[in-house]
Amino acid sequence: MKHFLSIADQSPQEMRRLLGLAIELKEERRQRGNNHSLLAGKTLGMVFQKPSLRTRVSFEMAMIHLGGQALYLSPFEIQLGERESVPDVARVLSRYVDAIMARVFGHQDILTLTEYSRVPVINGLSDYNHPCQGMADFLTIVEKKGSDLSGRKLAFIGDGNNVATSLLFGAAKLGMDFAIAGPPGYELPADVWQLGQQFAATSGSHLLATNDPAAAVAGADIIYTDVWASMGQEEEKEERARTFGPYQVNADLVAQAKEDVIVMHCLPAHRGQEITDEVADGPHSVLWDQAENRMHAQKAILVDLLT
Repeated sequence: MKHFLSIADQSPQEMRRLLGLAIELKEERRQRGNNHSLLAGKTLGMVFQKPSLRTRVSFEMAMIHLGGQALYLSPFEIQLGERESVPDVARVLSRYVDAIMARVFGHQDILTLTEYSRVPVINGLSDYNHPCQGMADFLTIVEKKGSDLSGRKLAFIGDGNNVATSLLFGAAKLGMDFAIAGPPGYELPADVWQLGQQFAATSGSHLLATNDPAAAVAGADIIYTDVWASMGQEEEKEERARTFGPYQVNADLVAQAKEDVIVMHCLPAHRGQEITDEVADGPHSVLWDQAENRMHAQKAILVDLLT
């Protein structure tokens, strides 16, 4: 049975096929006003440990546009792993729905759901990686920079987190150069970086990990940033704000990249911290196209798993 758990699991050919399907489905809706009902009679169960604007609405609208239905299960309804064990939730829920999307804290919960589910499981976010966001990001990059991404440079500024992990995997699979800049102690995990190096050795990508944001953005086609303190890291918020201060994406940093650089953020943005208003609302920003593309990329994932 196919699942969608990590970009690391996708071959470059599979990534390109999914991105192509997302483009087709997006264009179909633009031209016809709606999509064909490819998922008529199908239901997606959406399990949330963490609340989210984009994840919930984009998945729910994706199912509706494709003729299916989505069932939202809030953090308080299931209490995954607390009120009921993860294996038992998987065993029961997978008898009711045709696929499960889960947005969780620990990646092990995704793996356990997959082990005990009778239907495909989609990783809507875990502490390890954020593959649905990553696919939306690469869809946006293809739209803005063309389908051949080999030699393009993606620079991530900030914490070596789950979003950065998916971007590293995707860039290395697609032949893009990838640079990440953050303060000492906040690098990508060693096993993640090692896996990215393996993918890069095959595709010809050049990888750079540095503490210097200027070095990371030099020659960059894309600058990407994320919040300094994610959900669940509230106790570290003040310390992280001090530590990450030099890693703000502002006009001065953007000016050190290519003239036609695009700036990305997976949202929600803490304006005035990791990104300034001037950049988020400026001519280089593609934040809103990127947010919309969550829905189109996820349509492709859902069609791929359920048809």
